[in-house]
Amino acid sequence: MKNLGIICGGFSSEHEISLKSANTILKHLPNAYKGYMIVLSDQGWLVKDGYNHGVFDLNTGMISFRDDTCISLAGAIVYIHGNPGENGKIQALLDMLNIPYVNANVLASALSFDKWYCNQFLKSFGIPVANSVLLKVDEDINEGELIESLGLPIFVKPTDSGSSYGISKVKKAEELRSAIDTAFKEGRTIVLESFLNGIEVTCGVYRDKTELTALPLTEIVSENEFFDYEAKYQGKSNEITPARIAPELTSTIQKEAKRIYHLLNLKSIARIDFMLVGETPYVIEVNTTPGFSAESIVPKMLAEAGISITSFWETIIETELILS
Repeated sequence: MKNLGIICGGFSSEHEISLKSANTILKHLPNAYKGYMIVLSDQGWLVKDGYNHGVFDLNTGMISFRDDTCISLAGAIVYIHGNPGENGKIQALLDMLNIPYVNANVLASALSFDKWYCNQFLKSFGIPVANSVLLKVDEDINEGELIESLGLPIFVKPTDSGSSYGISKVKKAEELRSAIDTAFKEGRTIVLESFLNGIEVTCGVYRDKTELTALPLTEIVSENEFFDYEAKYQGKSNEITPARIAPELTSTIQKEAKRIYHLLNLKSIARIDFMLVGETPYVIEVNTTPGFSAESIVPKMLAEAGISITSFWETIIETELILS
């Protein structure tokens, strides 16, 4: 069997969610592969295989266990939500170690991770996005001008956070300063976006050796004001697959999702979130490492498409490790 490292954990608020995703992937690896969860935390790059504990050696790219055995990796699956995986830092390390990996490359990951730059990039190709303003932590802020430019409600978001922490929906002018301060706790740049009133849907896209595949759409109906952390991970949303929209609109969004995947040069599975306003799909966010726990959206999409999780990862691994 070929050895695969599933790199998970990380330093974001979604550390535990990443572990759940990695566990799901580990349980459904094809028989040709032996998986090792490499958990990145403040304590290091730790590996546990049954009762045997080890570390991932950043100098050699190998796993060293306490019983003095060492193994090399045929490849790695990068499945950290947020820093330092979803933003491309782990991929840069693996490139230097010459270890092929399953996920978007450094440039695609960094660009997709930053909500402002990603949407401006997509906007340049004529893809609809919300009107927005970028703020840096040391800038003077004129709240009146921001409200005049974007209207109310306004979404305030950290630009480079993989989670839903720090995001606020501002309905009143007096709420804006507090929302901005909250977002800046997550990073040094934030984005303010105009409110889009529509149906929230999301589409998973992946590639095999010959083509791109768009999975069935999922409609997201949040019990909260928007699809925040509680809605994502604590059951405060209703995720309906397939989405309850007309077939022609489904086809339009799937084509747009595949176009975005191609433009950003993504790899493996990505999930692109849209707000459907009338018949126009606006891009909200691009996720290069979407949740993959048993409760996550992408496994539900696969089930609707009649694709087993094991066969899905077999396709992903064989495609990405060959084409890397």
